[in-house]
Amino acid sequence: MSRRVLVAALTASLLAMVAALALRHSTSTARAGATINPNDFATKITNPWLPYKAGSVWVYRGIKDGQTQRDVVKATHRTKMILGVTCTAVSDIATHNGKVLERTTDWYAQDKQGDVWYFGERTAAYSNGTVDHSGSWQAGVNGAQPGIFMNAHPAVGDTHRQEYLKGQAEDQYWLVDLNQTAKVPYGTFHHAALTLEWTRLEPNVIDRKLYVRGIGDVSEISAQGPRETATLISFHHA
Repeated sequence: MSRRVLVAALTASLLAMVAALALRHSTSTARAGATINPNDFATKITNPWLPYKAGSVWVYRGIKDGQTQRDVVKATHRTKMILGVTCTAVSDIATHNGKVLERTTDWYAQDKQGDVWYFGERTAAYSNGTVDHSGSWQAGVNGAQPGIFMNAHPAVGDTHRQEYLKGQAEDQYWLVDLNQTAKVPYGTFHHAALTLEWTRLEPNVIDRKLYVRGIGDVSEISAQGPRETATLISFHHA
């Protein structure tokens, strides 16, 4: 059996497992809910699997809610202090034919072991003249907790809660392979990391994401649920 067929079979079986796990409160390790000590964190993100160096820009093309969209993600020079930790602000603006659909600022920080943590987001979705801020959260506010977004040394079987605000932000991920081939408009890459991501808030939705060392997220495709895609078309590393 080829690796591609084997991984496809494994992914199919994992989808069923993930769907079941998503109905439970959490499958993350205890570290994602650990008490945050600011002294354990660095001031810059250097993890090659999520290289949010200030000035870097990623551009994606895809489909969401039945329409095409373009996402521009920028690691900014702005920072925000959350729970005593200096977090890098990452801007994400989604547009359709030049019209802004969603504008988000995410906050990330890296601990001294090299793991990248997610400390919150401020999001605004625009539709029919209204602005929806649901999904916004910040660690330390209303019981929200940061989560681990990417380990320093990813390994098959890694599973973490990426975020937590009960009823609003409960994304989790499971790393299932480190030898995927990623073919996106920006290029073809080998030894990509494959994760399955889900939330118990949407138990019938599972995303399949590919990460490439030195670039970060290059592809996100819905494996279950409404069709959504986002593939990398350009990348500038500062």
